[in-house]
Amino acid sequence: MAADLEALAGALLDVAARAGADAADAIVVEGSSLSIDVRNGTLERAERAEGIDLGLRVLMGRRQACVSASDSRPGTLAEMAERAVAMALEAPEDPHAGLAEPAALAPAGARDAGALLLADPAPEPGPAELEEAARRAEAAALAVPGVSRMDGAGAGYSARRLHLAASNGFSGGYARTGSGLSAVAISGEGIAMERDYDGDYRTHRADLRSAEEIGRIAGERAAARAGARKPPTGAFPVLFDERVAGSLVGHLLAAINGSAVARGASWLRDAMGARVLPPGLSLIEEPHRPRSTSGRPFDAEGLPTGTRALVEAGALRSWVLDLATARKLGLSSTANAARGTSAPPQPSVSHVALTPGTQDRAGLIADMGTGLLVTSLIGSTINPNTGDYSRGASGFWVDNGQIAHPVNECTIAGNLHDMLLRIVPGNDARPHLSRVVPSILIDGMVLAGA
Repeated sequence: MAADLEALAGALLDVAARAGADAADAIVVEGSSLSIDVRNGTLERAERAEGIDLGLRVLMGRRQACVSASDSRPGTLAEMAERAVAMALEAPEDPHAGLAEPAALAPAGARDAGALLLADPAPEPGPAELEEAARRAEAAALAVPGVSRMDGAGAGYSARRLHLAASNGFSGGYARTGSGLSAVAISGEGIAMERDYDGDYRTHRADLRSAEEIGRIAGERAAARAGARKPPTGAFPVLFDERVAGSLVGHLLAAINGSAVARGASWLRDAMGARVLPPGLSLIEEPHRPRSTSGRPFDAEGLPTGTRALVEAGALRSWVLDLATARKLGLSSTANAARGTSAPPQPSVSHVALTPGTQDRAGLIADMGTGLLVTSLIGSTINPNTGDYSRGASGFWVDNGQIAHPVNECTIAGNLHDMLLRIVPGNDARPHLSRVVPSILIDGMVLAGA
């Protein structure tokens, strides 16, 4: 596949104008993916997918409608436009709908994603290469003493190109690739089985950790969970391992998302300028960090992205806004629009990083005394209006600064506003993730176990 995405996006705008649309924007996405799963040394699944998706949004005054298709023939494009215009004429008015002003669009020189290194120039790996990597990861996990079986290992690759164009004059696109490898190992038998995993995902395949390392770590983690039991009930320090600590920042990002704030359904809706993290910590959005898994040169409405502080020195400084939510709040967009082909833009962050601490995870474990190290979270009960937090957890019990034994079947609870004000971060974050968040220690959380 090698479709001219810019020409397709332009053709969608042309048919929208001929159908009578006052304004329109179009997004065209072409992609392919390959995934391989093995279990017990046997190929279990091999899938390849490729295709092209087209999305068209038309505006008739302040009424809008979106349509999508996976067929790029001229007749289909014309039918898309006719249907979209007919739908928009029947849609309710939205006073906040509309494209960006031309003066606010990312300049032509800022639309090139080449410097972000989002696309791997290396050739796409073949199925045999991916299968071999998955087999090596599985074999490395099975070689760890205490591993009783595998829940599988998988390898995958994806490549995607997109182009966005709008009747306000914007036109820009970029490509993105991704390579992944993972393994899930099991220790114990019957109802005493415990599982754990390891995996890696990168924009460039050369950056992936080796299959042997991924398999070995998955096996060691699963073996370490053998004999897990419930912890005691009470108030204890809780250390969120780096693998799960990003979920805490995720709850903060959800609370400052413009959609939630505009609806009044956020526990931070009145917190602009107030302290939401300890004074020494900031949360920075970095959409231009090279080789990141979620960087982008412009947002889904053509506005230029850039580094900015969501939280600065502990104080909340910005909402996460697209054009519509910004207009609802009487503010300007923060260039955080994201969209697929079948719906209008919604606010979403790209790459964010939390200020790191000075200690590694071992140092935080030593400091916490007696409490819970959480390595896995299941389910969630998060009240978006109050920030009340309750999640199932498993991990390890820490006694006098040392890991004592694995634990499972427990619940941790608190209030996100209070929890985030007490966080102590480590320094073990992985910089390529979309959320660069280290292990996080929080004292005095409620733990329900045995």
